[in-house]
Amino acid sequence: MTGENDIVLIHFEDKPLVFARIEDITEDYKPGWNHVKLLLLQTPLQTVTWILRNAYIDGDPFTMDGKKVRLEKIICPEDPEEAVPDTEAAMESKPAPGPKVISFSDFRKK
Repeated sequence: MTGENDIVLIHFEDKPLVFARIEDITEDYKPGWNHVKLLLLQTPLQTVTWILRNAYIDGDPFTMDGKKVRLEKIICPEDPEEAVPDTEAAMESKPAPGPKVISFSDFRKK
């Protein structure tokens, strides 16, 4: 379930539009509906409050003025495990041969 302080991506007409953080979710007087305060992560920062059902907060599509809208919860990707070099093997291996150095003194007229 998507909740407060979660980051969501707002899709508008099936295209990603803007990231937002859910600041607050409070129940509406109508059962099953909530006031969702969103901080739009753009410049300048802006807050909006939408009245949504729980299913809409969790990603079900809905419409606003006939336009299709959907919230997608963003999960932070895990860091890839860094390959730890084997220090002993690295010390035993010989360095790769570098570029061949050509001396200009060999080309000088004598």
